[in-house]
Amino acid sequence: MARARGPLRIVSLVPSLTEAVAVTVPGALVGATDWCSHPVGLDVTRVGGTKNPDVPRIVALAPDLVVANEEENRAPDLAALRAAGVEVLVTEVRTLDQAFRELARVLAACGAGRPRWLDEAEAAWRQAPRPAARLRAAVPVWRRPWMVLGRDTFAGDVLARLGIDNAYAAHRERYPRVPIDELTSADLDLVVLPDEPYRFTGEDGPEAFPDTPVALVGGRHLTWYGPSLVEAPAELSEALRAAVR
Repeated sequence: MARARGPLRIVSLVPSLTEAVAVTVPGALVGATDWCSHPVGLDVTRVGGTKNPDVPRIVALAPDLVVANEEENRAPDLAALRAAGVEVLVTEVRTLDQAFRELARVLAACGAGRPRWLDEAEAAWRQAPRPAARLRAAVPVWRRPWMVLGRDTFAGDVLARLGIDNAYAAHRERYPRVPIDELTSADLDLVVLPDEPYRFTGEDGPEAFPDTPVALVGGRHLTWYGPSLVEAPAELSEALRAAVR
């Protein structure tokens, strides 16, 4: 007789997916990166960063599945896991619609049915408020050197759904370096500053753009795809509206 299997053992190398799995399949997650901050109080083995995971530690956890992302995680690390006999599911998320599809795929692979929060997130984005006029914005994601959202990014698509056109959406690079004098002289209606990956704050970032309205937004709402998508349209819209009132 075959031995009965217990619940799937999952390791997540992506903060967004960590939250999605932990909320949807309680107890299944056995490992996550040092950057996986949600749900708050998550008690699992930490396996290093998204770019430098501890492969032997992950293998020692004997996971049934490792969930990863083609942008956040490095191909050599994922190849090393596969070479060790670990199954790896790699997601690709460049748009909001793609995020919804990939979340459903990951959760199904983790043995879960479709969660209510995913339906609520899709509904929230269908009803997301739109401004009366579209705004042109730059979205710095790093400082020293300054880097911005370029082409083909999830965060850029999120902002586009809310009426914000990324000034660098046609750039050949996805995260181009842009001199600050170019940013400050650009024809922009708005600068959007998230609090991750660089932690922009009211005291660190807005002072560089004295002549342009600045919206400080939560990086989790702008760049994460998971349960935070339920509240993201309302939270982001309020921050964007407040900046241009």
